[in-house]
Amino acid sequence: MGLSETLHAARSGFTRNFWIANTLELFERFAYYGSKAVLAVYIADQVGLGPNNAAWLAGSVFNTLLYFMPILAGTVVDRYGFKTSLSLCFSIFCVGYLLIGLAGLPQGQALVQALGGPKQYMVIALVITAVGGSLIKPSIVGTVARTTSPETKSLGYSIYYTLVNIGGAIGPTLALPVRQNLGIAYVLVMSSSVSLVLLLATRLFFKEPPRPADAPPASSMGKVLRDMIKVFGDLRFLSFLVIYSGFWLMFWQIFYSLPFYVRDVLHYEKFELIETVDAWAIIFATVPAAALAAKMKPIRAMTLGVALSTVAWALMGSSPTLAVTIAAIVVFAVGEATQAPRYYQYVADLAPQDQVGTYMGFAFLPVAIGTFGAGAIAGRLVEYYIGRTVEGRLIPGPGADAPQHMWYLISAVGVASTLLMLVYDRFVAPRKAA
Repeated sequence: MGLSETLHAARSGFTRNFWIANTLELFERFAYYGSKAVLAVYIADQVGLGPNNAAWLAGSVFNTLLYFMPILAGTVVDRYGFKTSLSLCFSIFCVGYLLIGLAGLPQGQALVQALGGPKQYMVIALVITAVGGSLIKPSIVGTVARTTSPETKSLGYSIYYTLVNIGGAIGPTLALPVRQNLGIAYVLVMSSSVSLVLLLATRLFFKEPPRPADAPPASSMGKVLRDMIKVFGDLRFLSFLVIYSGFWLMFWQIFYSLPFYVRDVLHYEKFELIETVDAWAIIFATVPAAALAAKMKPIRAMTLGVALSTVAWALMGSSPTLAVTIAAIVVFAVGEATQAPRYYQYVADLAPQDQVGTYMGFAFLPVAIGTFGAGAIAGRLVEYYIGRTVEGRLIPGPGADAPQHMWYLISAVGVASTLLMLVYDRFVAPRKAA
């Protein structure tokens, strides 16, 4: 399809509801990535829990639940519909982001103490917010599926993926002036306000797309759990997901440890802008990278992408300069763009014909595993190689003489994942899928 045909299809091939759903997703990504850009620094410094607790709360608690629960949340979405689920999602987001923001504001300190202190309070606020977030992806992706035809479905998902990355790029950019002019806690208040607007927009403009006549009845939670048990019995599939999670462990360092490195080692205060480099690079790299990998087998394209991402962190570890850091993130984005589109194709190929939906639900499991691992190690790396801020003063860690070497450890995760992908492809992967 040429450029003119693509533009014509984008103008005429989609329903009004398709564009409303994707607009909601775009602004939801503003709120999510805007808060994500500052969350680890906010919890560590403003709430006062330090980098170790901050990375664990932001990654191993909040983001892990956010990406694991869609496996179950899809049942809620199927049973109650997209409009109700989106309304519930944005309502919870509105409350959740505000609760997180109150932890760093004088107005919220009485509530923080009433709920057991900063750490316990943050767990409660983050879990509430994650529950709301688990509903967004099944609702929006489901709407895209129902509002596109076989001829426009591929372009429809491309538009969705592009808007997600635009949101990932613009959200942190919007967070920067809010943090500088109002304070870091108000970034979370901004996300809460955006969620309130999205709730109103959903109630006013979004219409429930009709359920296909041949669609199977909504699954019960019991059936979903039984299907999950079946998937957990597929050790070959699970081993692939665990190996692939190494990529996501590397990816989430952009939000859990990189902000501290950019601010305290590179002395660049606008750390949110550096977090947008990956998203901007993905927007421009996806099409050429996908074309480059188009003739490769999916597992080989994924292995190449993980390998390129591994090289990126090694490059970052070679020199503690802003230019090298930005270049490394661009290389990482090229690796991401090389493998990401093939991943979902590969998961679909692995799935038995009668369990494609269940297996695709598990496609988010590596993201959850990766963010759990990233949250567990990021804070320790920051405190050892950089240090922690106490009353506005940085107390250097034992490895502060060469803080860039922390990225070699992240690169080592990628080396292990790349080698295990090669072993999996050679000895474990089913031949029909490979």
